[in-house]
Amino acid sequence: MIGVAPPSYDPAAPTTASTLPVGTSATVRGYVTELLRRHRRAFLLLVTVNTVAVVASMAGPYLLGGLVERVSDDARELRLGVTVSLFVGALVLQALFIRQVRLRGAVLGERMLADLREDFLVRAVGLPPGVLERAGTGDLLSRITTDIDRLGNAMREAVPQLAIGAVWVVLLLGGLVVTAPPLAPAVLLAVPLLVIGCRWYFRRAPAAYRSEAAGYAAVAAALAETVDAGRTVEAHRLGDRRIGLSERRIKEWTAWERYTLWLRSVLFPVINVTHVTVLASVLMIGGVFVLQGWIGVGQLTTAALIAQMLVDPVGLILRWYDELQVAQVSLARLVGVREIEPETGDAELTPAGRDVRADRVHFGYIEGVDVLRKVSLDVAPGTRLALVGPSGAGKSTLGRLLAGIYAPRDGRITLGDAELSRMPAERVRSHVALVNQEHHVFVGSVRDNLRLARGGATDAELWAALGAVDADGWARALDEGLDTEVGSGGFGLTPAQAQQIALARLVLADPHTLVLDEATSLLDPRAARHLERSLARVLDGRTVIAIAHRLHTAHDADVIAVVEDGRISELGSHDELVAAGGAYAALWRSWHG
Repeated sequence: MIGVAPPSYDPAAPTTASTLPVGTSATVRGYVTELLRRHRRAFLLLVTVNTVAVVASMAGPYLLGGLVERVSDDARELRLGVTVSLFVGALVLQALFIRQVRLRGAVLGERMLADLREDFLVRAVGLPPGVLERAGTGDLLSRITTDIDRLGNAMREAVPQLAIGAVWVVLLLGGLVVTAPPLAPAVLLAVPLLVIGCRWYFRRAPAAYRSEAAGYAAVAAALAETVDAGRTVEAHRLGDRRIGLSERRIKEWTAWERYTLWLRSVLFPVINVTHVTVLASVLMIGGVFVLQGWIGVGQLTTAALIAQMLVDPVGLILRWYDELQVAQVSLARLVGVREIEPETGDAELTPAGRDVRADRVHFGYIEGVDVLRKVSLDVAPGTRLALVGPSGAGKSTLGRLLAGIYAPRDGRITLGDAELSRMPAERVRSHVALVNQEHHVFVGSVRDNLRLARGGATDAELWAALGAVDADGWARALDEGLDTEVGSGGFGLTPAQAQQIALARLVLADPHTLVLDEATSLLDPRAARHLERSLARVLDGRTVIAIAHRLHTAHDADVIAVVEDGRISELGSHDELVAAGGAYAALWRSWHG
């Protein structure tokens, strides 16, 4: 088959590679098999109920064939009353079981979809912290929202409907073999045409539909950006350029629309010809067999009706198989996290002390490009270390290495002479905690949000933790106190209040070493200063590594490390570094005036 070539530009082509992997075909097949095995009872029940419904649907052709046979034999007794009664009974039975088929199919689809969501979340939470840090929230959220939405219809409808269609086809062919065995091979005459047409279509359609959807998204994005930035577009006289961009995106999208429409215009006639071929072959071959006396007219009638009934299940299978082809991409993105090996670590590795040490550490996010080079650092227990330096120097990266989030490419990060990268993640978290500017409030009560850090904490301990971060004032003013619902749909916390909740969790978790990365960034300078003073009392005796974006944090530290171009260029106290007149002194004069 030849025809229209696909557009040369692929709007679906990604501009950046996803951090998390996309599952291979083997991974997808393995997960689907596991999912079906997990719900095998519900699946078998669906097949059983569907079998009864299909068998009941074949009662009509069988009874009508028998009636035609008796008429052709000039039988005196047609037994119309019995035939009508059986036909009505079969219709009622079919209606009841079709209802059960739809109900069982919907329930099975919803349960499988719920399992898919849960499996992804459980697996994502169990991923190595460094993997999640690199992925960021965008990639994870797009998988759990957009990809789940795309899969919703497929899981609710496609899997059950494909099972129903397959059982339907098998039973109808079986009924044809039983009622008119000589005519069963006649159905096979249309199979080569159907296979060739479907193979041609399904090799092109999934990618084309994905590109069509991506093209529409590109159109919407271009228009939305132009409208949102209307004043900027007008001020910089970018109108013609933005119009040109929109027209190009629309042209690319409509090209994919025309291409997918052309694909359908080829497939649908092939399917229709297949249906006509099946019925025509049964009638023509069956007519010859009737004239030869090999089968009766009743058998031909039954076979023709069953052949006509094959139209619906074949169309059902093709429709939902097409849907599954598109949904398979989203499924591959969701199960791709299964290809990441979980970090187990050395369960026997236990820190012998609390000192943190970095020994000639090299680290980079991209192969061959190091962000940190030859970084060595000793942090004694109870020390307050501030990491300062210009943006992009590597401060936050070094903080995450010291917190055990990342593993160095070369060199060692140790806690009490135990290498952090070799320890189980849960054990690392019991000793070292990282707090950054991203603070999350979960749907639930204030109490539930705080007890994420320590499940058995009493109310008195919760209030003490809130008081330690100066949050007990507004918390006690809430109508229901600790029972107040917060998060989506509940009481709306300000960014500063959400940050205080996160810091209160830190107090409850009680780790001996803390890495603070802009932990008070959402508070105004005066409130942040007050909060840091309150935290100083709580954190007394603990090792604190603070990535300092406000130099008053560095001023209060015991030791300051200046990070420049991925290296530690200066190390000492505030007074020592100011007196040295180096990079820190320049930063201090610039900030302090």
